[in-house]
Amino acid sequence: MTKIHKKLNELSSTAICGNDISSSVLYVSALAIAFAGQYAWITLLIVSLVLFLFRKIYGEVVGALPLNGGAYNALLNTTSKSMASFAATLTILSYMATAVISANEAIHYLHHLIPPIPIIISTLVLLGVFAALVIGGITESAKVAVGIFLFHLASLIILSVFIVYFLSINGVGQFFENWNLKLGEGSITNAIFLGFAASMLGVSGFESSANFVEEQQKGVFPKTLRNMWAIVSIINPLMAIFALALFALPLLQSDAYQNTLLIEMGKHVGGSWVASLIAIDAFLVLSGAVLTSFIGVSGLLERMTLDRILPQFFLKKNNKGSSYRIIILFFLLCVSVLLITKGNVKLLAGVYTISFLSVMALFGIGNILLKVRRAKLPRPEKASWLAVFIAVIAVIIALIGNIIMPPKDNLPSNLTVFLLYFLPSISFVAIMLNRTILLRLVLKLLYALTNPIRKFVSNTDKNIQRTVDRINAQEFVFFTKGDNIASLNKVLLYIKKNEHTKKLKIVLVLAEGETSPKNIAKEIDFLDREYPEIDIEFIIEPGSFTPKKIQELSHRWNIPVNFMFIGSPSDKFPYKIEQLGGVRLII
Repeated sequence: MTKIHKKLNELSSTAICGNDISSSVLYVSALAIAFAGQYAWITLLIVSLVLFLFRKIYGEVVGALPLNGGAYNALLNTTSKSMASFAATLTILSYMATAVISANEAIHYLHHLIPPIPIIISTLVLLGVFAALVIGGITESAKVAVGIFLFHLASLIILSVFIVYFLSINGVGQFFENWNLKLGEGSITNAIFLGFAASMLGVSGFESSANFVEEQQKGVFPKTLRNMWAIVSIINPLMAIFALALFALPLLQSDAYQNTLLIEMGKHVGGSWVASLIAIDAFLVLSGAVLTSFIGVSGLLERMTLDRILPQFFLKKNNKGSSYRIIILFFLLCVSVLLITKGNVKLLAGVYTISFLSVMALFGIGNILLKVRRAKLPRPEKASWLAVFIAVIAVIIALIGNIIMPPKDNLPSNLTVFLLYFLPSISFVAIMLNRTILLRLVLKLLYALTNPIRKFVSNTDKNIQRTVDRINAQEFVFFTKGDNIASLNKVLLYIKKNEHTKKLKIVLVLAEGETSPKNIAKEIDFLDREYPEIDIEFIIEPGSFTPKKIQELSHRWNIPVNFMFIGSPSDKFPYKIEQLGGVRLII
């Protein structure tokens, strides 16, 4: 009996993907301020508008094709498997970067509270814990995600209450001072452009819900999109406004505040205990983003495996319904990336940024193709053509902005790091997609390399076989006096052991008036069956057994005399051995 696994409700589904997207508040406000300055909250509101357009885009595609896989599923059903695999590779890279960066940042926040803990080892442990949790089943994982999500929202509410109370006493003069500051370099347009490009990272995780839609209850998916949009639209711009109202802009753009902005805000308005609360929250919600990555990638890779892009080995499930081999594979990939970067996960920023934004753009393109090629497919909601075009163009602008964005801390550019991870990944997927063609190519190459050797071996084999056949074609003769079957068997054993032949003539020379022994023909026929490798021919030759008869038969059959055998003659035999011309004695 098949075990029915419980589907996820609205809260559980929102919590799983919400932890990822809501964790962006820990860095996106600071990032937006770094590029857009006092206009950061505007760029975050623009991001909110773009995300609002994507709600309908995702809702239409997943509503029409409610299967795990996100952009991969959308393109698989509207274009080719190759194009879909391209999107899937980008999604996997995005999840991998998200998992490693979130786990590492979570440990850094925990390190802020407990300084002695080792960063890399603790990051490995955290990745392992969430891998084990997902292997234990998605419903169990969802319970943890819900707990983290609710704690995160509660922490942000507490922080916001302290900030509002602080500003009610001290005023918002700092915000207007920052607003009136002149930009150092570039125009307002350029600042908003770069700020928008950086701020788009704040919606990472929005695509996650589409990757595990099959695990959600009916009607839950569009609600998760609505909830994630609401969270991002309220929290991220609000925190940017709060930051600009609390601190001078130059301080906000410093490295110290870039990494721990919310902790500094908590310490400023509520003291060390609020800062500690935010640090704990940051650790938990970033850990929740790791959980989101494992769940999202599990649904995606399982779908790819079902479509035979990955080996069927990964489809094995445990009794909890988890594809544990996929989760273990993803865990090992994350560990390898962490060890290769030696904990400097800033190197993954390019992978994370370009992969995520490319996936969003491809999802928009998938929506367009769905409208054109699958127009009759029923869907619960539709995004307008204008909304789709605006959303896709906005994401492409953000993607271009992140590609041309100057690198920090002497690190390689975003595009360079992205290509270092993307090219090997897409090469592996291309090999899996074209493995039959490649295997045939390998066979042709092997044939080209081995044909000369095979031809040589074949010709040599034929030549040797012809030589063996020629040697074995030589006939031998045994002159019998009417020997019994035991003696004849000795003759056969001798010939089998000592001579290279497949033919033997057993000759009985009878003078006129003589008769052959009664059973000799039957006995020779029996021996012929017992020694199938030797063709035995029984011949009765009229005349007398003389040296002349031996020579006559040698010429007639073209058999040299030395290939003719006799048994040992008695003392009554009229001829001496040397008179027989070389006949051999064998019994």
